[in-house]
Amino acid sequence: MQGVLVGILLPPLLLALVGLLAGLLAWRGRRWGGLVAALCAVATLLLATPLVSGALMASLEREVARPASVPGGAQAIIILGGDVAHGRAGHEVGMLTLERLRAGAALQRATGLPILVTGGVLGRGEPPLAALMARSLREDFNVPVRWIEGRAGDTRDNAVFAAEILRADGIGEALLVTHAWHMPRALGAFARRGFPVRAYPLRVAPADGWGASSFAPRPDHLAESWFALREWAGRVAYALRDGGP
Repeated sequence: MQGVLVGILLPPLLLALVGLLAGLLAWRGRRWGGLVAALCAVATLLLATPLVSGALMASLEREVARPASVPGGAQAIIILGGDVAHGRAGHEVGMLTLERLRAGAALQRATGLPILVTGGVLGRGEPPLAALMARSLREDFNVPVRWIEGRAGDTRDNAVFAAEILRADGIGEALLVTHAWHMPRALGAFARRGFPVRAYPLRVAPADGWGASSFAPRPDHLAESWFALREWAGRVAYALRDGGP
């Protein structure tokens, strides 16, 4: 239910719904309805451009940078879950989660540090995401998992339960693996728990210059804009609920 509400309350779906309502009002004789519908269409097209989606992503990613080398001092690796995919063979990790697992597996091979995966049940009838992550690391990457945290429902829970497990096992600091656009919210969640983590972000976007192609709308950039807007909404919600950045 929460995911449905987030989808409705954020662009582009929000813009589509407002535009549809405005169009109906214009059809009923409200002249301003046509203007509002047109503005919603223009805003949706802008969100689909590399220029706007890149700026939104950069507003998040500028707070983190991919380290030139693996940070020292950590005693474990935390990999945050993202999504679940559904196929004929059953439930499996989604594309975002798989990217994080690939980065975490490479990091484990480079450091030898033990891994904690975290992610709870995201939908009715689904297994905990952390269990799917542990299976993927074992079967797809031949990498062991020491801790499986399967209760977390969001990034805040990831921090709460992961910190609880690691502290109980004498771990005082960890490397945190997630996407660069998600890293600021994740770092804030762990900071509020007082558990030290070092960022190991993946897919940090390069600083591209402007060009003609920057203004050409594409569906994948519309999705990027949605992810960025959702992250900002999440950061605002966490700050209002828990305090801090």
